[in-house]
Amino acid sequence: MKTSILKPKKGASARKARPGGDMAIASPIVPPQAIAGRTLVLVIAIMTFLAGFTIAVVSVIDRAADAWASDIGREVTIEIRPLDGVAIDAEVEKAVALAQEFPGVGGARGISDAETQRLLEPWLGPGIDLSALPVPRLVVVSIDNAAAFDAKALAEAVGRDIRGGSVDNHALWVDRLSAMASSMVFAGIGLMTLMLVALILSVVFATRAAMAGNRDVIEVLHFCGAEDRFIAGQFQRRFLLFGVEGGAIGGALALLAMMITAWAIGGSAGRPGADQIEALFGRFELPGTAYVLVLALVVAVALLTALTSRLAVRRSLSALD
Repeated sequence: MKTSILKPKKGASARKARPGGDMAIASPIVPPQAIAGRTLVLVIAIMTFLAGFTIAVVSVIDRAADAWASDIGREVTIEIRPLDGVAIDAEVEKAVALAQEFPGVGGARGISDAETQRLLEPWLGPGIDLSALPVPRLVVVSIDNAAAFDAKALAEAVGRDIRGGSVDNHALWVDRLSAMASSMVFAGIGLMTLMLVALILSVVFATRAAMAGNRDVIEVLHFCGAEDRFIAGQFQRRFLLFGVEGGAIGGALALLAMMITAWAIGGSAGRPGADQIEALFGRFELPGTAYVLVLALVVAVALLTALTSRLAVRRSLSALD
């Protein structure tokens, strides 16, 4: 026979249970008015929004870092420093011909003076005279087959045959990008952990407040033989609904915020700072994995809310024994 709370009828003391039958449930163990439901939903939505936005930002940065590392890994640079009595243009041509002979190289080309001026213009200003500066010339070597390419052998050949020449395989930059991306991922995980801990504490406090508001009813049920799992299940179902509602609102707002951010950045093309952002992150849009992770976060928040409430109730009931 199910245990329930009987609501007295008008003009009658209470409804008695029929032998062998079910008792009519006139009011739930966890009535909505016993919990500050809207407040808890708002807290869950805020925590989910912050966690979802963190996931989206970290996903964009991680994808950009992978793109940077991939682009850098497909090229190496031969740097030729100007030396007295050495025709640097001839050395550039020799470096291009030398690089093209190596396996795995798709092509090589020297950077012209005009391109070098454009590269240095943000730092040195327009109209610079390269002939008055000891600016090295660069040869960009494109790699088609990374497995067949031997950067060490190319560096040895350039050092031997090209006067003032050296090879930069950008390994230092790749390592720094990987370290930065890893730091951002760990920082994002740390922030999400703190948010989920705050969410758990909020649910625990809300559960205890609900139990305090219905203490007499819960104690009667408990001492009359109602199983703890039955009482905990009532709280679990109620808080699961709160978790689903708050998680869905927060997750949707997080995705909407990122879409608005992407739209705003995309619409600011040509404005100061927009080109730098595009250079750093490429086309600012969410990868597909970000949507999947945010949806998984919503499900996780709902389940975590329900499970936390259930465990808090079971713990409180064990203290009554």
